[in-house]
Amino acid sequence: MAHRHDDEPTEVAGESPEPPVDPETRARRDAALRLVRKHGDPVLRSRALPIERFDETLGEEVRRMGQLMSDALGIGLAATQVGVMHRVLVYRVEAEAAIAALVNPVLEWASDEREPLEEGCLSLPGVLVEVDRPVHVRVRALDERGGAILIEASGLEARVIQHEMDHLDGVLIVDRTSRDQRKEAMRTLREFALAPLGASA
Repeated sequence: MAHRHDDEPTEVAGESPEPPVDPETRARRDAALRLVRKHGDPVLRSRALPIERFDETLGEEVRRMGQLMSDALGIGLAATQVGVMHRVLVYRVEAEAAIAALVNPVLEWASDEREPLEEGCLSLPGVLVEVDRPVHVRVRALDERGGAILIEASGLEARVIQHEMDHLDGVLIVDRTSRDQRKEAMRTLREFALAPLGASA
């Protein structure tokens, strides 16, 4: 999931300037974004497979995903976004927090209370659409070592987890918004696809 930085103007993402970052951070971000699969890649429409083996390979996969998410200045990343068909996601909604990894996550409960908020996505450059989601969720998962996790999340954390779990089922934010916003998003994506190589996402 894409993140708007506190020092970024409040205009709609895609129309606002890039967040002010130093050249090294920008170069790292651009390199990371090139590794993220973009809209049109069939892997983004595929359902990921449950993890059955918890070993060092999985641990390395989680570390790599966490680093890529951080370099891309994102707050969430699903394995399918990097072309790996595993039910694994990583996220971090607080800059100082440790990166959390959820393996084989299952939504156990979602509140009736819902809230529409704008979401962006690293796989849909320049797109920001309103998505209506439950405000509170309870998710059961495993960590990268196979230990059981139960997360009760609200607000942004709940939204990010739901966004990344959608990715594991081949669902994108354009599937969860209004018809008008979907049409506008598709127009933005077409423009991005026509942009010169190397243009910033």
